[in-house]
Amino acid sequence: VCSPACGCSVTTSQRPPARRQLRQVHRHTMSTETSFGTSYDSLAGYTADASGNLAPSSGAMSSAASAAPAASSSSSAAGGGSGDLLATVMKLGLTEKKAHETVVNQKVTDNIIAVLGMYKEAEVPKSHGLLMYEVSTKAATNPWLVPKLDFVVGHIKANRIATKPQLEEAFKFVQKANVTGDYTGFEEACGVGVSFSDAEVAAAVAAVIEAQKEKIVADRYHTNIGKLISSTRSLAPKNKWMDAKAVKTEAEKQLAALLGPRLASDDVKPKKEKGKKEKGASDKGKGGKGGKGGKGDAAATAVSTDAESEETSFLGAAAKFHKPGHNYETDGYVVTPNTDALLKKHLEATNSKVVTRFPPEPNGILHVGHAKAINFNFGYAKDQNGICYLRYDDTNPEAEDEEFFVGIRRDVEWLGWTPYKITHSSDYFDQLYEWAVKLIRDNLAYICHMKGEELKGQNVKESPWRNRPIEESLSLFEDMKNGLIDEGEATLRLKHVMKDGKVDPVAYRIKFTEHARTGDKWCVYPTYDYTHCLCDSIENISHSLCTKEFQNRRPSYYWLCNAVDVYCPVQWEYSRLNLTHTVVSKRKIGRLIKAGVVKSWDDPRLFTLAALRRRGFPPEAIHDFTNKIGVSEATTVLSPLMLEHCVRDALNKSAVRVMAALEPLKLVIVDRPDEDREIEIPDIPATIVENAPTHKVPFSNVVYIDRSDFEAESVKGFRRLTPTQAVGLKYSGLVVSVKEVITGADGEIKEIHVTSTPADKVEKKPKAFITWVSSPAGTHPVKSEVRVYKRLFKSPNPEGNPQGLLADVSEDSLTSHHGALVDVAATGKPGTVYQFERIGFFCVDPDTERLGRSVFNLTVSLREDAAKK
Repeated sequence: VCSPACGCSVTTSQRPPARRQLRQVHRHTMSTETSFGTSYDSLAGYTADASGNLAPSSGAMSSAASAAPAASSSSSAAGGGSGDLLATVMKLGLTEKKAHETVVNQKVTDNIIAVLGMYKEAEVPKSHGLLMYEVSTKAATNPWLVPKLDFVVGHIKANRIATKPQLEEAFKFVQKANVTGDYTGFEEACGVGVSFSDAEVAAAVAAVIEAQKEKIVADRYHTNIGKLISSTRSLAPKNKWMDAKAVKTEAEKQLAALLGPRLASDDVKPKKEKGKKEKGASDKGKGGKGGKGGKGDAAATAVSTDAESEETSFLGAAAKFHKPGHNYETDGYVVTPNTDALLKKHLEATNSKVVTRFPPEPNGILHVGHAKAINFNFGYAKDQNGICYLRYDDTNPEAEDEEFFVGIRRDVEWLGWTPYKITHSSDYFDQLYEWAVKLIRDNLAYICHMKGEELKGQNVKESPWRNRPIEESLSLFEDMKNGLIDEGEATLRLKHVMKDGKVDPVAYRIKFTEHARTGDKWCVYPTYDYTHCLCDSIENISHSLCTKEFQNRRPSYYWLCNAVDVYCPVQWEYSRLNLTHTVVSKRKIGRLIKAGVVKSWDDPRLFTLAALRRRGFPPEAIHDFTNKIGVSEATTVLSPLMLEHCVRDALNKSAVRVMAALEPLKLVIVDRPDEDREIEIPDIPATIVENAPTHKVPFSNVVYIDRSDFEAESVKGFRRLTPTQAVGLKYSGLVVSVKEVITGADGEIKEIHVTSTPADKVEKKPKAFITWVSSPAGTHPVKSEVRVYKRLFKSPNPEGNPQGLLADVSEDSLTSHHGALVDVAATGKPGTVYQFERIGFFCVDPDTERLGRSVFNLTVSLREDAAKK
């Protein structure tokens, strides 16, 4: 059960409870996460009691080591009843509600029990208790604090650390000192011994109030008391140790003396003036300088006010990201004796630059959620004058295809990014294999023969091969590599418990599948959990930016890097981008394609990047969208409307205006039989772009309007052409009135005969000017196909439909207008976007070249305008 080097006194013959606890504590020696999140050098001093429970034997132990059995302490306390455990935790001065919340967290509870042990039987002062709670929660996720628990707690007990600001500074100091080994200046850095008399607090508050007196008198009791406290504590360097409560009490006292009794107006909430902003402020949700992102922002991105600028600034919590080489300053980062040396080598290799990576799996097409990840990884690196890799995580040869390698690179470059270097996880297969051998030699990995279905889920039983001899695992791993063991008959598993409770994750599995890049060299392939942190280390990534689902894997990320003794990057997490009314899963899109609901990965109704590109979404609009939503830790689900808004804003400045009739209706101007001219039209209105280029369109006595612009009978609120209501023909200078409506045998309107009047000579200005399409006299405009797309799914959450995903598909998500007429100016190559005036933005589809006729896709509709009804 335990190695001879461990030194513990528990043997394999002892009862199961002891063996289970032994495995838990034994993992401490293997540098895995303990109840304190750290490792211990020895288990000497532990024995099993009569019941088979593991407990410390008599004899002196270091205070740090004495914390080791904390994992079983809470169990013991709980054994006396949950009320006993609750009462123990409440000794720190927690409310009963807070105590109930706390005991649910095993690690924090164990830490509290260990810290209380340092007080023996003495009652814990309330001021100490709240600080001890902070220490206990901090130690649960920050192993660098554990060796100095007695040091920090000792200062609290001696009243040398008495406030939360002092404790926070102590944490920062200890974290850095664990790497440098230099504790000189601890007390000065933490404000130990600094105290303030009532007179000193009063003087500091008075100075701040005097400096802001004019504004305070104007605002009266609407004055922001929080800002006064902050200003007082920042008045002088040592003032940061002032007690906030004492400052608040004094500030309220002096404000009352200055302003006198409260008036009725002091209790009325002031109205905000519309349209005014403080200098540097930004609109809510736009992440501008001085603004805020969403709650829990990991990085709120600022949108530049310069329309020509594509620069992105990262604010919010991203501004608190560690500096390169200061990895140890982040919560949860594990420091080893070799960390300092490895960080120095890392800084030498990177020139102290920020290094990020975008690591997609080449087994599918990227979607809009990936756009957020791409922009964040590349954007943050650019913002910090760093570099960003594009690394293909090609560890699953069964699912990978050259189409996906090419598509991913195309999407990244389409979004405007150029990778510092394009790499593949397979580039490092040899090194990854060598490290796997090292883990086996260090008794941190073993060969297991449990089947795949036995390893699924969280409650996986312990492998009967977990403690097989090291040499046996080495030999079997070699056999796996050489193809001597059948697929599914063996895996390499790590001796490690993940944060989510999954025991011994798989590091290598057998796959007799030829790899796209390495051919048949390998028949064992590493898993993502094994590969990505070690590849990050090889590439000297400084900031490993991941979505929130990888948060539980962070301790394992650190554990594995430290287990093979290599540079360990820092993992930061942010929330995924989720949109309503769509699906982005490769498997689910595959179902839609197979069922014939959509035609391919780039069907414009999807939200893959290929689909958005085909639909006509410009990359700058996607940048704008990801900038506006920011990068937060909070899970959010957004409507596609916000993305479409960004698309309109971008295209409004660039799309050439043309006229179109999706359902054409022939209009004959009977009083102008010889009309045959060209009209010059600006590509973009002068109100948007000054001196924009122009294009010419033909105009004859036969024009085509959209069928929706005519009503055979007058309808209240309808502003366009009716038998009794004239309408203007945009750009022509003419107003036309109905003379005769020509219908066919089926009663359908075939054409309308109208008479015309110059627009500057009509007695009454028409209610609307409509668009039209014409051609030179004696010819007919060329027909085009226009595809109008709506939402693919009926509900915001199509996967939640009780009848299944396919039951939620909308029947009218695509309408094709095969006889549509469009301006002769709309002859751009595929990807060109035009604005069909009064209708929407449309993009030339690639099918144009294949079919030999113009095909347009609706990109987004225009904003609704009552005047067009």
